[in-house]
Amino acid sequence: MKNSWIINLNNMKSFLFMVCLIGSSILSYGQAQTMADVEPENEGWLINLEEAYAISQKTGKPIMANFTGSDWCGWCKKLTKSVFVHKEFKDWADKNVVLLELDYPRRKQLPADLKQQNSGLQRAFGIRGYPTVWVFQLEKDPTGKFTIDPYGKTGYSKTVKEFTDGIDAMISKKKGAE
Repeated sequence: MKNSWIINLNNMKSFLFMVCLIGSSILSYGQAQTMADVEPENEGWLINLEEAYAISQKTGKPIMANFTGSDWCGWCKKLTKSVFVHKEFKDWADKNVVLLELDYPRRKQLPADLKQQNSGLQRAFGIRGYPTVWVFQLEKDPTGKFTIDPYGKTGYSKTVKEFTDGIDAMISKKKGAE
């Protein structure tokens, strides 16, 4: 009887060890380690400001940044469904802007470098609600610091046309002022 208890206790220790090992493997597998490991929520969007800046400089297109709470914000999800997933929007964006997704999720962990980038941009733009979409150009000084040249901001729109017309107006107004 005593030996069966020892065997069961040893089996329990082995079982607990395996549960801990599997659990830690699952947790570490689900967490991205760097910005390069993360995919944007929306296809065709960038998540790295440096990459968006490089493309903006090369093409002359402004950056359109979507500040979103992808896994908790109802209005963000509605904006994605009513605008961002449509071919009409994607075609318009390819011609007019560089898409940058800045996510502030609650249920998934972002890598430290992405979290730091997004938090800095949230402060720089004074974001207080989601979704907020800013259109802007960036300039970079020799030390690597960015200066933001804002065109304007918007939020939720019901249709692709309503959304893109608003962004087009921002871009036209900015170009007319230059």
